[in-house]
Amino acid sequence: MSKYDPLWQWIHAHGQPRFTLTFAEIEQILGFPIDHAFLTFKKELPAYGYQVGKISLKEKTVAFSRCEDTP
Repeated sequence: MSKYDPLWQWIHAHGQPRFTLTFAEIEQILGFPIDHAFLTFKKELPAYGYQVGKISLKEKTVAFSRCEDTP
């Protein structure tokens, strides 16, 4: 189990094809601040049917989208 599982589960349950979360929203879901480890752990997300899109350090947002082969 990954420390990011609560976020991946939230994203999967959200169900929207595309959406963006702020760093603050992600931290609220996780209960801890995100750091550079997120870049490594994001590889786990496709198992939940989603992928990480653009990460904007300027806007402090992360875009998510449903994987192409997920209904």
